[in-house]
Amino acid sequence: MARNLTQLELLLELEPVAEQNVHRHLSMAKSWHPHDYVPWDEGRNFAALGGHDWEQGQSRLSEVARAAMITNLLTEDNLPSYHREISENFSRDGAWGTWVGRWTAEENRHGIVMRDYLVVTRSVDPVALEQARMVHMTHGYNAMKLVQEGTQASAEILADTGFLHSVAYVTFQELATRVSHRNTGRVCDDPVADRMLQRIALDENLHMIFYRNLCGAALDLVPDQALEAISDIVRYFQMPGAGMPDWRRNGVLMAKHGIYDLRQHLEDVVMPVLRKWNVFERNDFTARGEQVRNELGEFLEKLRRDCARFEEQRDRALAREARKRELVGANG
Repeated sequence: MARNLTQLELLLELEPVAEQNVHRHLSMAKSWHPHDYVPWDEGRNFAALGGHDWEQGQSRLSEVARAAMITNLLTEDNLPSYHREISENFSRDGAWGTWVGRWTAEENRHGIVMRDYLVVTRSVDPVALEQARMVHMTHGYNAMKLVQEGTQASAEILADTGFLHSVAYVTFQELATRVSHRNTGRVCDDPVADRMLQRIALDENLHMIFYRNLCGAALDLVPDQALEAISDIVRYFQMPGAGMPDWRRNGVLMAKHGIYDLRQHLEDVVMPVLRKWNVFERNDFTARGEQVRNELGEFLEKLRRDCARFEEQRDRALAREARKRELVGANG
């Protein structure tokens, strides 16, 4: 039977891989500055400084683009939760500590530039945005809690798999966030917003590669143990924005209009990563790992069926909305 490694043993064994990938990241990351992506000449004072407060007519973004931008920004705003979780499951020393600090600093730029853009261009209600930020950050986010609730595993059992669950989660989450940012940029109908979100998406992609490489190395080191964590994350995955104000409404709008939906989650996020790790081709699992892989395969088949059902429902809903608009136009 394959032996499980403790969290400390995993960190010690994988530190050379972490160091190599920190150097790789630093060699590839491009320096950029949030102020270069904001149209400052569009800014003007709000009522507190003698100007005018926000009104919806000031926004040039569509309802879908506003929902997506707010969702993406509030997700980035919750960085303290993600920093806490990753620093607790990694280490503050050596290559691990260097990465945690660098990753946090790079992620912080995303919230800065998005908020500046939205406030300067008056694209969303800044008061409502601040109220939602307070709620979401107070609530926080804990990916391990979702795993514990889904698997019914005790906190003690999960204590020594925190690193594996964390690195698997952020691999999928960073890629999912990249997809969401890029697609949001396309629906904003504003080249400034599109350029800004493409820049953010490039960061997210480099972050994803770091975590994907670490998780892949863990899979080589402890195949069964790592696959169990990967399977848990795939089966109980939620985007880090889950639970924010208007999460369900905004998520439905984003899914309906192709910003981030179940098919994209499966085909653009989950499957490419699993293929990169050769999850369904490798032969180093014991019977325990084979069972987990079979269960994961069954889950993915169910997810494919769910995608088809969702798309049928979405097509019918969009067709109904189109007919309604035609009727309204005809009745002028």
